Amino acid sequence: MILHIATFVWKDGVTEAQVEAATAALYEMAAQIPEIRSYAAGANLHLRPAGKDYGVAAILDDAAGLDAYLDHPLHVAVYKDHLGDIIAERAAVQLPITEGSFS
Repeated sequence: MILHIATFVWKDGVTEAQVEAATAALYEMAAQIPEIRSYAAGANLHLRPAGKDYGVAAILDDAAGLDAYLDHPLHVAVYKDHLGDIIAERAAVQLPITEGSFS
């Protein structure tokens, strides 16, 4: 299994309403993509100093599932309609999930 993590820094002037709309769209999208096994998205809680503004985490079975998710028309639409215009900086990483990873 694969854990895909993406983080974003918003452009100056991004509103709470824009972030809320993006979050709602991301969760609606995730519910419709069968390759996604688990999903979380939201604003950084800023419990520690620094960090990015927002994060997304998706668990998928394999690289093919990751490609299906990232290339899915619903994912492309969420990026186009909600994220593309508000992201100043993006980073992503994919990690292997092994037995006991989250125990």
